[in-house]
Amino acid sequence: MNPGSIYRTNRQERWWVALRGIIAILFGILAIVWPGMALFVLVYLFAAYALVDGIFAVTSSFQARSYFRHWWIVLIEGIAGIIFGILTFIWPGISFIVLLTLVGGWAIVTGILEIIAAIELSRAITGEWLLLLTGVLSILLGVLLFARPVASLLAIAWMIGIYAILFGILLLVRAFQRRSVLSY
Repeated sequence: MNPGSIYRTNRQERWWVALRGIIAILFGILAIVWPGMALFVLVYLFAAYALVDGIFAVTSSFQARSYFRHWWIVLIEGIAGIIFGILTFIWPGISFIVLLTLVGGWAIVTGILEIIAAIELSRAITGEWLLLLTGVLSILLGVLLFARPVASLLAIAWMIGIYAILFGILLLVRAFQRRSVLSY
């Protein structure tokens, strides 16, 4: 593969990462601005976010195949997001506890896979600590949701919103960080 095609692939992947970050931030803002929204709206927002994020992760994984030996980690993360999103759409009348279990499970799986990807990428690219940080943040959200399943909807909406905003910011920083690496 010639250097030009590697640059194009990395550039395309960078924009998918940035788009994931923007969607996460928008989802987080909606969850914070409308904390009293009905549970089913929160369920649909989560389902849409998990599904779209999963699709973007799958797309990124295929683009990363040419330069990332463990591209399948991102693929698994994307498939998990798609599965959690579809499950949530299939059961829109899902109970609050089941929703928290789905969100918590998704966050933990995503976090573990992000940490693995960060460790693998750190061998080839410097500065992948942001991906490691998003993995830790994801796991913390999952653990909090499992530990406090009966917390109020307002607190849960804010917690999910803050998480999504932080996650989105870290993805945007990561995308622009890749831009500075690619400009050398």
